[in-house]
Amino acid sequence: MKEFSAENIRNVCIAGHGGRGKTTLAEAMLYIAGASDRFGKVAEGNTVMDFDAEEKRRHNSVASAVCPLEWRDKKINLIDTPGLFDFATGVTEGIRAAETVLIVTKSGSGVGVGAEKAYKAATERGMSKYIIVTGCDAENANFYKTVDAFQEGFGKKVCPVVVPYVVGDKVECYVNFLQNKAFAYKDGKATQVDMPSSERIDQLHEAFTESVASSDDDLMMKYFDGEEFTHDEIVSGLSKAVLDGSIMPMYACSAYTLEAVDLVLNGITKMAPSPVQFKEIATDADGNEIELECDANGPLAAICFKTVADPFVGKMTYVKVASGKIDGNTPCYTPRTAANQRMGKLIIPKGGKTEDTNVITAGDIAVITKLDGIKTGDTICSEKQPLSLAAPTFPNACLSMAVIVKKKGEEEKVATGLKKLSHEDPAIKFYTNDETREQILAGLGEQHLDLIVSKLKAKFGVEVDLQIPKVAYRETISKRVEIHGRHKKQSGGHGQFGDVWIRFEPCDELDLVFGEEVVGGSVPKNFFPAVEKGLRESVKRGIVAGYPVVNIKATLYDGSYHPVDSSEMAFKTAASLAFKQLKDTAGPAILEPIGTLNAYMPDDNLGDIMGDITKRRGRVLGMGPADEPKMQLLEAEVPMAEMGDFATTLRSVTAGRGYFTFEFARYERAPQDVAAKVIAESTMEEDDD
Repeated sequence: MKEFSAENIRNVCIAGHGGRGKTTLAEAMLYIAGASDRFGKVAEGNTVMDFDAEEKRRHNSVASAVCPLEWRDKKINLIDTPGLFDFATGVTEGIRAAETVLIVTKSGSGVGVGAEKAYKAATERGMSKYIIVTGCDAENANFYKTVDAFQEGFGKKVCPVVVPYVVGDKVECYVNFLQNKAFAYKDGKATQVDMPSSERIDQLHEAFTESVASSDDDLMMKYFDGEEFTHDEIVSGLSKAVLDGSIMPMYACSAYTLEAVDLVLNGITKMAPSPVQFKEIATDADGNEIELECDANGPLAAICFKTVADPFVGKMTYVKVASGKIDGNTPCYTPRTAANQRMGKLIIPKGGKTEDTNVITAGDIAVITKLDGIKTGDTICSEKQPLSLAAPTFPNACLSMAVIVKKKGEEEKVATGLKKLSHEDPAIKFYTNDETREQILAGLGEQHLDLIVSKLKAKFGVEVDLQIPKVAYRETISKRVEIHGRHKKQSGGHGQFGDVWIRFEPCDELDLVFGEEVVGGSVPKNFFPAVEKGLRESVKRGIVAGYPVVNIKATLYDGSYHPVDSSEMAFKTAASLAFKQLKDTAGPAILEPIGTLNAYMPDDNLGDIMGDITKRRGRVLGMGPADEPKMQLLEAEVPMAEMGDFATTLRSVTAGRGYFTFEFARYERAPQDVAAKVIAESTMEEDDD
């Protein structure tokens, strides 16, 4: 592929709700532009963009994919992203690398949650937005229903540019207000036809004209004077409005039959901003913010927005060059590690295939192979002029499960595999819980975790199961007691003798509080540390269920010793024996961890989520409007043991709109039935061992 200047590049992210035809639209664009030699179909598993084995098996995108095409002397880098919320990492990658997002929906559908999320993400980044309505030729499709839904959701900024003219249930032609022409299609080929007339099309054309007029003061004056706009004036006015986000062009098409897809490509090349028009902000070594011009002769700054471990190519680092250019001789420096390395091979990604290139110029997207130590979010720049670009902000993992290996001894292979997978997908979190000694895998949902498990097997040959993680409970005592601990053993020669009286009582400190009130030398001072050590070791093992004991104070106040047989080990053992008696004398209790929940949901779902929190033994602390429109914030305290499937429930109830944060707050006494269950499960585990 030839080299394009930044002015002639368009970086476009395709996003929206799952099942709305995003990948099909991408395939249609690639086929029409000649970038692929066949029109791939998702159901047949032969698409350019869904090339991964898991995507072919699921018939759904699970990761972002990049493929360029040429159209009207412009290079369009298409970034196809998943629509399922469990794979939102791909959307974040695409949004970070592009200047324009195509929000894809189906004719007759409303504003899906995926469309809302894509709109929000693009708006936060200041991107231009198009709305692409596919499937206009489908049975019972209703384009005008979709127009009304999007205009209700996003206001007058929604501007239909290409609309279908429907007679009966059949699309006769597509009307392009930008050219004031109509086109009929057969086998994807366009033929200009006479402009049709209907009341609804006339209304939309008038709304289109008003949108153009509102984009420029001179055009507004011309509109009031009743003068017609020229084609160049329309394109110029809309381009400005698309760039500043005041207009979202809406294009109707049928990607599956290739109808009007060429008009979408035309609209991108005419009105979508180039990287030159989109300013990147970089931070220099002194922490100062710098506005970068997208100039091939400027200082080097390239953001790594995606990382893939390819079994054949090796590590693939996807980069978007914001300024400067990269060739094979460019030193690769990143401020995060303050390390230089040799530049790898430069390639252009084409879905699952690649093409070699000699240079990645400003504004373009490509892949650099075999860069060690570079991870997603890093900036590649010059060591002489260090610059850092804003890293993508990936969604937080919200569903955690314990990893159980099917073959004992493969825990290390699991850890190695998941560490490598987390480099590809920053939404993956993997760690070992020091208390429960479980390997914990966290992700964005059930399908996300299922995908990770499948990749572990396919790439690393490790099979695992997932189960609900254990909860890190605590134990404590309810009353003050005085206990006698005595260890005496005679086995020829020197014996073992340790004798202590210890007062145990509740306190507010989480860690064991040890004190001594020994008088008269009944226990020599040199044995005090041994007594404390015995108690601290016992605290870790628990009283009734094996969980650490907290909120306890132990005071050594009396005892006795033998001048020959007493030893540190004997007094340590005596203290342990005294501690064991707490089970029967001190009213032991189970403490469960309580977390603070901040749940965000649409207004209509507040009651359902509040009821769900109550069922989870949660206490609602407050509620009220969130910072987002039509969203509510519910604050509550909930036992962490009850939160295992809350992410799934919240997503189901809110149709994917809800999200939450959950942080540990404190421990408090568990109800009797919960405590009994915890003790019983602990006993069963001991029996199994």
